Amino acid sequence: MQRDLVRYAQQMRQQPTPAERALWQALRRGQLNGLKFRRQAPIERYIADFYCPLARLVIEIDGITHADPDADAPRDLWLKTQGLRVPHFWNNEVLTNLQGVLEIIADAARTPPPSPPAGGGGKEAR
Repeated sequence: MQRDLVRYAQQMRQQPTPAERALWQALRRGQLNGLKFRRQAPIERYIADFYCPLARLVIEIDGITHADPDADAPRDLWLKTQGLRVPHFWNNEVLTNLQGVLEIIADAARTPPPSPPAGGGGKEAR
């Protein structure tokens, strides 16, 4: 299953949405406080749109693949139990207010990540 997830993530990297492409261009240069992000990164059984291990931050862009953010609730809950923050942005928000999105991401990166609940964390995300 993990091999299939990695293969699917690789395919997703080849076909980014316009919003993913715009955000990746801004994040990949390390211009956000020098943080390094991965794009379409597998984390256990999920694929994060963007992931910064150092900041314990997963960024999700909703609107095309993720049309219903409520459908992502189980994944978000699991990621939070791993001590990760998960801000969501709509495609349109990224495309029309990229600077504002980057400011929110930078603020989230400066905030200490949540502590995983005692006994409920499972494997740590890498």
